Amino acid sequence: MWLYNLFFSGEGTANAVMVIALVSVLGLALGEVRFGPVSLGIAGPLFVGIALGHFGFKMNPGLLAFARDFGLVFFVYAIGIRVGPGFFSAFKKDGAILNMFAVAIVVLGSLMAVTIHYAAHLPLEVITGLLAGGTTNTPSLAAGQQMLATLKATPEQIAVTGNAYAVAYPFGIVGILLTMGLVRIIFRVNVPSESARFAEAAGASHPQLARMCIEIRDREITGVPLHELPSHVFSLHDVPDIIVTRVIHAGRQHMAEPDDVFEVGDVLVCVAPRQELEKLRDLIGVESSIELEKLKGAFVACDMVVTRPKIFGKQIADLHVHHLYDVTISRLNRAGVDLTPAPNVKLQFGDQIKCVGDALRLKQVEQLVGNQTSALKHTQIIRIFVGIALGVLLGTIPVYVPGVPAPLSLGLAGGPVVVAIILARIGAIGPLHWNMPPDTIDTVRELGVSLFMACVGIYAGKSFVAEVLNGDGLLWMGCAALITFIPIFVVGLVARSAFETNYLSLCGVLAGSSTDPPALAFANGLYPSQAQATAYAAVYPLTMCLRIVAPQIILGVLWLGS
Repeated sequence: MWLYNLFFSGEGTANAVMVIALVSVLGLALGEVRFGPVSLGIAGPLFVGIALGHFGFKMNPGLLAFARDFGLVFFVYAIGIRVGPGFFSAFKKDGAILNMFAVAIVVLGSLMAVTIHYAAHLPLEVITGLLAGGTTNTPSLAAGQQMLATLKATPEQIAVTGNAYAVAYPFGIVGILLTMGLVRIIFRVNVPSESARFAEAAGASHPQLARMCIEIRDREITGVPLHELPSHVFSLHDVPDIIVTRVIHAGRQHMAEPDDVFEVGDVLVCVAPRQELEKLRDLIGVESSIELEKLKGAFVACDMVVTRPKIFGKQIADLHVHHLYDVTISRLNRAGVDLTPAPNVKLQFGDQIKCVGDALRLKQVEQLVGNQTSALKHTQIIRIFVGIALGVLLGTIPVYVPGVPAPLSLGLAGGPVVVAIILARIGAIGPLHWNMPPDTIDTVRELGVSLFMACVGIYAGKSFVAEVLNGDGLLWMGCAALITFIPIFVVGLVARSAFETNYLSLCGVLAGSSTDPPALAFANGLYPSQAQATAYAAVYPLTMCLRIVAPQIILGVLWLGS
């Protein structure tokens, strides 16, 4: 009897904890199961919660509402901290065009949802769930439910959004993958060529540097210190920005120093665009075929983590690691996504970089970037709660709009995410550093979304079968397919035909427009390229904010007339 009451009584804290724990464990395990290239991921607890709720598992309504909203706040705050540092930079250069496509997808999807509301006479609470599920966007579902509560919707109406979300979610994933395939077929895309085109464009934006070993034959520069060479040779012959990184003398290499003087037969290791290196070679000597890797003092590679607050937000070019230390940053990984370490990329807390250079100079670069792995394990809990408190405060501020039946507000879904974006963009206020370690962000996010999804599923489960199987379930599925497919397919066709957008970049945009990691994983599997992840990262911040705002606008404007 006690075990039955623990799960089915719907009363007491122990009951709430056990039900949430059971749903979360089973749901997260289900989310790890892969169905071909995709998985349910964070939606796993929702489906398990619906199943257990259907079979009688329940919680005290007050505790359920608190756990759901508490999880929501943690979830959206973690999202804001993650996207904040790159939010504003996403609108520069090519990112502006990609974000234009993402905005078009969100707007078209919202208009499609409103059209279906009037054409199919589906209630707004159902439309809200279909819009969120059709784009696999959990914060959108949360924002919609919060807005419904503000508009005094009944608990049953709020619960229906969870059912609609669950019905729409599967096609939310499949629709993106289907669109990627159709665009590829319609335009007869050669994927390897698209990857090469992206790499070529990236090289044009950031001229490729080459390395050349030049053996000195010109006696006029022997005995001249390195720091005088620009005036002695480079400026006289208009050879710009050639960097001498190493000097090879008598078979040994060392880092180039300002006071180094040279002899005939010495080899200079220089870095610059290839055509400039050829000019220098013709002026002072010949190209050497020496194999640097076989010389004493060969360079090594080292992985480092960006943890020093002074360099947060600085561009890679601002560090001058290549000029000052002859160290090359060859790889950048941010939150599990490999990015091209272009000179204009701004570094964030927790970025993992691979550096190549002399062991001694690598130590100097290590001091520059921090590389304190212990900082990734230390979390200032106070900053999380300070940020959340500010977010909740912002979310409760009412905004009165003429013609809208109730004051609008960012709510528990919007307030924390806006504050988190601002704080993460600022970086630090006094001793408080708002950028959290990636592992901490993931933990806060996963804990929050598990609580939220489990509670939504448990509450929705008691009516899911009746609503879906015995009601308008098939109609919901068809409408969800339209909400998902039409916007991304139309934008995909326009982007490819009118703007000649790179196919792999377009796939990244389609995945990012739904903030859908499984879709990104599928896109990455099409061909090994940075294009997909770069586009996904560019559109993710703005898309996430728009997905949160869209259901609030729809409900705020249309609820009175429904």
